[in-house]
Amino acid sequence: MKLRVIHALLTLLLPCMPVEHAQAEDSQAAITMLYDARFELHDTGPGHPERASRVNAIVERLKHKASFTPFLCWTAFTPATRQDVERVHSPAYLDLLETEQASVKPGQIRPLSTGDTMLSKASLSVAMLASGAGMAEVDAIMTQQSPVAFALVRPPGHHATRDRGMGFCLINHIAVAARYAQQRYGIQRILIVDIDVHHGNGTQDIFYTDDSVFYFSAHQHPLYPGSGRPSETGAGKGVGFTMNVDIPPGSNEGRVLQAIQQQLAPAMQQFRPELVMVSAGLDAHAGDTLGALAYSDAGYAAIAKAIQSLAAQHAKGRMLWMLEGGYVPANNANAVEAIIGTLVGSP
Repeated sequence: MKLRVIHALLTLLLPCMPVEHAQAEDSQAAITMLYDARFELHDTGPGHPERASRVNAIVERLKHKASFTPFLCWTAFTPATRQDVERVHSPAYLDLLETEQASVKPGQIRPLSTGDTMLSKASLSVAMLASGAGMAEVDAIMTQQSPVAFALVRPPGHHATRDRGMGFCLINHIAVAARYAQQRYGIQRILIVDIDVHHGNGTQDIFYTDDSVFYFSAHQHPLYPGSGRPSETGAGKGVGFTMNVDIPPGSNEGRVLQAIQQQLAPAMQQFRPELVMVSAGLDAHAGDTLGALAYSDAGYAAIAKAIQSLAAQHAKGRMLWMLEGGYVPANNANAVEAIIGTLVGSP
């Protein structure tokens, strides 16, 4: 209830405005922020790492960060429809998901049959709301409400393939947003940068034969789900539009920054993305319970700066950030604070 009140007050006190109006008051454009207290309704059970507090901690931190207040526009949004998610998921998988969700009784928590993902009574509706947040980000960016949007959503999405939910994921939100941007606004080339400690096998799967979406992932190896080898570069007309970078356990952010600068940036000179999307997994942070990398808060700021540079060079600064993993609430809040501080130019 407390977070519902916080979100309502933020929305009332700081409604989003066109970017030119935000710039009239401040030297930096606003960031459209998307969060809904209904994300708490996805119940994964006692002790599960993918829990509401991992997102709530971020919202609380941003609420108390007074220097960010002029830059953050909190906006409402609606759930994605089945037609929206059918752009990236098969009808057969969605039928299965709907059938299994319908069988969950109030108060019950049960595993999804296709993978290591829990279902409670509201899980599917919460996942559809999270995908709707990604679509609303696209709208905010493409209608010039702000050049940057950040969705604080759960459950995460990048492990969900076309035919299978897994890895705590039911719907692939960033894939839904990418297809929406293409079909609604005619965006022809999208870059997805995945900084989660785990490889986004679902996002890769959905776009593996597609030359209109370039998927880049730098992730710990070895680690779940085991995919994402550098030899995986795409298939068919998508060959060359997938780029995977292995990062050894114990590494800090230096390796991913090197990969962005030395591998991704040259590739973008050829690809020239019109929109940059970030699967903002925070579980590469030092001390995360599900990874063994050692990114620092300053490292996340540096990663944000590197991605921001690519967006400025090729995509008119247009960036969409979507929360993926990250399982230590305080680390998540620290990392997002560092990222947003970089994006708005705040010390």
